Amino acid sequence: MTHPDTPHLDRVAGPADLRQMDDRTLARVADELRSEVISAVSETGGHLGSSLGVVELSVAIHAVFNTPMDKLIWDVGHQCYPHKILTGRRDRIRTLRQKGGLSGFTKRSESQFDPFGAAHSSTSISAALGFAVGRDMGQPTGDAIAVIGDGSISAGMAYEALNNAGHEGRRLFVILNDNEMSIAPPVGAMSTYLSRLYANEPLAKMKSLAEGFEAALPQPMRDGAKRARQLVTGAIQGSGTLFEELGFEYIGPINGHDMGQLLPVLRAARARATGPVLIHVCTVKGKGFAPAENSSDRGHGVAKFDPVTGQQAKSKPNAPSYTSVFGQALTDEAARDPSIMAVTAAMPSGTGVNILADRFPARVFDVGIAEQHGVTFAAGMAASGLKPFCAIYSTFLQRGYDQVVHDVALQGLPVRFAIDRAGLVGADGATHAGAFDLAYLCNLPGFTVMAASDEAELVHMVATAAAHDSGPIAFRYPRGSGTGVALPERGEVLEIGKGRVLQEGSDVAILSLGAHLDECKAAAGMLEAEGVSVTIADARFAKPLDTDLILRLARRHKALITVEQGARGGFGAMVLHELAAQGALDMGLCIRTMTLPDRFIEQASPDDMYADAGLTRLDIADTVRQTLGLERKVVQFRP
Repeated sequence: MTHPDTPHLDRVAGPADLRQMDDRTLARVADELRSEVISAVSETGGHLGSSLGVVELSVAIHAVFNTPMDKLIWDVGHQCYPHKILTGRRDRIRTLRQKGGLSGFTKRSESQFDPFGAAHSSTSISAALGFAVGRDMGQPTGDAIAVIGDGSISAGMAYEALNNAGHEGRRLFVILNDNEMSIAPPVGAMSTYLSRLYANEPLAKMKSLAEGFEAALPQPMRDGAKRARQLVTGAIQGSGTLFEELGFEYIGPINGHDMGQLLPVLRAARARATGPVLIHVCTVKGKGFAPAENSSDRGHGVAKFDPVTGQQAKSKPNAPSYTSVFGQALTDEAARDPSIMAVTAAMPSGTGVNILADRFPARVFDVGIAEQHGVTFAAGMAASGLKPFCAIYSTFLQRGYDQVVHDVALQGLPVRFAIDRAGLVGADGATHAGAFDLAYLCNLPGFTVMAASDEAELVHMVATAAAHDSGPIAFRYPRGSGTGVALPERGEVLEIGKGRVLQEGSDVAILSLGAHLDECKAAAGMLEAEGVSVTIADARFAKPLDTDLILRLARRHKALITVEQGARGGFGAMVLHELAAQGALDMGLCIRTMTLPDRFIEQASPDDMYADAGLTRLDIADTVRQTLGLERKVVQFRP
């Protein structure tokens, strides 16, 4: 079926079709592809701005290179919507980020055109070098092309890969997609450096023309001409671009929205490259859709929207988000304590520290996509006597784990870790799930680990962390709206390692950690309607455990159920270790630990994901029944 608005795109069933088209037709395909991306994302929501910025680049790469034999790796992967449309997934593009639908990132299991999955940044060059070695060792793979943004290339892992790739000297293509706009304005020297290259575009064009002229000269004359040009431009020996110093052939900057530049440059690079090549492409995030181009974040992550006006669908007003509650609580604490600082890794608004930055800008540090550096930087501040709050999503804190262990825990430094997006997060799927932080932090000596059951508890935990100077402390909280509880005027400092009992019963104790407490209360209500007497406790602390509370629950009930929004090896495991050490398992206590299952949970709504994980109120109630040996009763409610 053809569409009147996309006659040229309709002729593309896969990249092979692009290779039969002339350059003028490819430019039209790009225009139609942009319209298709806007139309699709208006229905699904998602990463709009980054995808619009690479429309022409997506068409040009697939038209020039022989994908899927040539391996195209997108970094971060959230800009892959045009790529997915061109690679046989157009008919499913409106299932993006939904249950059973296309992933919002590249995914190996989804298509042969996605050779490497990415949803965390700065991995593409390392992976591409791996493919290049595979090719050189006789594996059935062609060229490797990494497309990496200026924000992603600021991370240390990208430098490590560039350095290694330059040293290896293998044929490899890195396309630097420089849009001068990552989620937050990219920070640091690399951004300034790229901006300076961008500003010197006429010089770059002159350089490429001069090099082309020199290349046609006999060798002795060529060397003389090159020396003469270096004297004129001041580009003396040793002052090439950083990428040239690392061993890459540098081409650019070129206009990433001009097919007349993109296609010839990519063809020339593919025809002539013998070693690693870096092609510096300048693009505009949100290109071609004014509401995205004019937005402060260039339409990074959008809800469903009107494709004509760009007006995003507003959700009904609800309780404040955990993120905003954290940001406000931290700002209130910082107003009373000038030693409080905040560190974030390219996510000031995502973590809520922008609220603090608006009031105390000198006390917020955005280190860019550099979690390793951010954690050790915070450790240094803590060692100096400051009180740093390191605000990093659970899924991204994984990237700085060695630093958490070696630089923070081992030295007992009081870095405060604010861990947003704990638990399952919905449309971003398994790559962004905050599943592992309880397991990876609870095993570190001297760490204090808290989990907020509602937004009021989060305010108390911010105050507790601010007051805690004897070692590292972390508190986790989920994505999205809070429960709607009243917020305290000021957070109270909680007693370290002490939980609370919300209601007393006699048959079973449900010990909850974190934001699943409401599900536990709902399960208890169902069980009580069937005659089961339920105690509900909120652990508050995964480490140190409230041993007195846990032993009391174990002694006074037939069964103990722990519930957490995390993987095996976390809170439930800590409780089991403690009960075993205290001999509480020797007396026939029935205990069950409810965690995320030992598999990755695919994208869906958070409710659907928890249902898939077996962690709904129904699952909790069923676990209690099975543990107590009860049949499920059907309760008749009469009007």
